[in-house]
Amino acid sequence: MRKNIVLLFLLFTSVWLQAQHTSLGPDAEISLLTVSPSEDEVYTVYGHSALRIKDPSQALDVVFNYGIFDFSKPNFIYRFAKGETDYRLGVQYARDFLVEYEMRESKVTEQILNIDSAGKARIWEALLLNNRPENRVYRYNFFFDNCATRPAAIIEKSVGGKINYNPPFKQETFRELINFCTRSKPWLTFGCDLALGSPTDRVATFHEMMFLPPYLKEAFDTATLLHADGSRKKLVSSTQTLISGLDDEARPETDLFTPLVCSGLFLGIILVFTFIEQRRKTYFRIIDCLLFFIAGIAGCVLFFLCFVSTHPCVWPNWNIIWLQPFDLAAVILFAVKKFGKAAYYYHFINFAALSLMLVGWHFIPQHLNTAFIPLIMSLWLRSGYGVYRKIWNIGYEKY
Repeated sequence: MRKNIVLLFLLFTSVWLQAQHTSLGPDAEISLLTVSPSEDEVYTVYGHSALRIKDPSQALDVVFNYGIFDFSKPNFIYRFAKGETDYRLGVQYARDFLVEYEMRESKVTEQILNIDSAGKARIWEALLLNNRPENRVYRYNFFFDNCATRPAAIIEKSVGGKINYNPPFKQETFRELINFCTRSKPWLTFGCDLALGSPTDRVATFHEMMFLPPYLKEAFDTATLLHADGSRKKLVSSTQTLISGLDDEARPETDLFTPLVCSGLFLGIILVFTFIEQRRKTYFRIIDCLLFFIAGIAGCVLFFLCFVSTHPCVWPNWNIIWLQPFDLAAVILFAVKKFGKAAYYYHFINFAALSLMLVGWHFIPQHLNTAFIPLIMSLWLRSGYGVYRKIWNIGYEKY
């Protein structure tokens, strides 16, 4: 209900703005607002950016926000996984925008742009054009088209000169950038490392790094604007803190049950059952069926992301070696005794593939989360025991 009210409010605000389509006054200010990351939701750990238009002569003080989305839309999760998430531009009064983040205890910083009236007019016209009903919705792309890249693109195109960036940060890979944002949410880091493939480990250019709002803010801090006549000035005339909330370093401690701890415990359970089997010279068929069923389901999700989703940086993904849909078919082989020979061949191939993966761990051209190792070893152990059982004819039909 709250989200529907917000969307309805944004709709009325947008209609109001179109009715107020007039030129900005000489004292108008355009600024970039940067919201610090917070722990409230998954999507808030990366921060947020928006553009503020303030014109005292028209009593105008509004924020253009490219980060509006609606969880209640049909098939939202499926469309998100497929890379077909639609975001929209919303416009709201600055006071309402700030109150929302004050309640969230997020820090909000304002950078007033040092541009002339013609540049402000072009930005204003571009924003109004974007705010038309036929233009508001856009296809969201986490790395290359989001709430930070859109304002930056409008500013770069409209300021009437060339923006020269002198970023104070060092270049990092896309994965390093997002993993720093999720450093206090290890399960989110685990999920991202699982879903995002080797292209995520490419070093981002300085400009690409500005897809994250904190980096866009830092880049604007040191940027200069070069005009056609050769004159140069700072892009930002002044910076102020509008809300003194928690900054990016104020993070709570993580939980004890991290992915590494949980996956280690999981491997321990598998080890115990396998040891009991070996001592008793028996076979707990249900162990393999459950383990490979879970791996197969995860493999189907990973297969979907790799070959169906349009998300960037999801393929190639080396995790498909240990999580793949064929594990679901293998469950049938494990469950039916007369398929024992086929089950043995599957275990042999899987054991060989996982052995190569574990041995060549540091040579794989993709960052793999350390918490994956115990999970891979669980599958490796069960397939290894499957080969061992065949050698000693434990739990297999005689041929």
